[in-house]
Amino acid sequence: MTDLYLASTTVAFKRTWSCVLFDLDGTIVDSAPGIISRMKRTLANVGSVIPSDESLLQWVGPPLLDSFRDFAGMDPLQAQLALTEYRHQVAIEGAEVGTAVFPGLAGLLARISAAGIPLGLATSKPESQANTILDHFGLSQYFTVITGASEDEVRSSKADVVGEALRRLAGVDTSRTVLVGDRHHDVDGAAAHGVPTILVEWGYGSPAEAEGALAVVHDVDALYKLIIG
Repeated sequence: MTDLYLASTTVAFKRTWSCVLFDLDGTIVDSAPGIISRMKRTLANVGSVIPSDESLLQWVGPPLLDSFRDFAGMDPLQAQLALTEYRHQVAIEGAEVGTAVFPGLAGLLARISAAGIPLGLATSKPESQANTILDHFGLSQYFTVITGASEDEVRSSKADVVGEALRRLAGVDTSRTVLVGDRHHDVDGAAAHGVPTILVEWGYGSPAEAEGALAVVHDVDALYKLIIG
């Protein structure tokens, strides 16, 4: 397999990016083990069927309220109760438990930051949890803004999170922004603001989710070349 394949014309890669937004789960950190473990306890505690680990992997990335609705068939009240229970599980052990930084990502963020390109985080994970994880792994220092879902979930869709991240980047040139993510939610959410997406293969998405992405990369070096050139 080549380092990358283009999902659109190569003309797009003549750009110099003025800003880079990163997704968190499945892009910077492998959080699936912790999320799946907490999700199993959550579903058991609310009396719901517990799917297989493989099925639960689909839940990692999208807003959890959406996952409770789309994958567990919960109504809005049930989904909200399940979300409250999940957050209780996070509070018990910490959002960083069962999470690890993907190999090479810490170095990549340091290199991009050193090159003078502003970085922003745009995740559907609650912002408080995102801050906890980045602080735990010493990665917060690389980001100009860290944006996640609001605690009340009013801001949870990727489009809303990306929009808020761009708003917070006041004073930063965001005219040539790119998002790095791993799921189709990243592609769609960024596209709502005219932002292209580079998908990483080490995350939780399937090949079918690459539709609409600018490119797909399978290693950190390829990603660095697309961002820095």
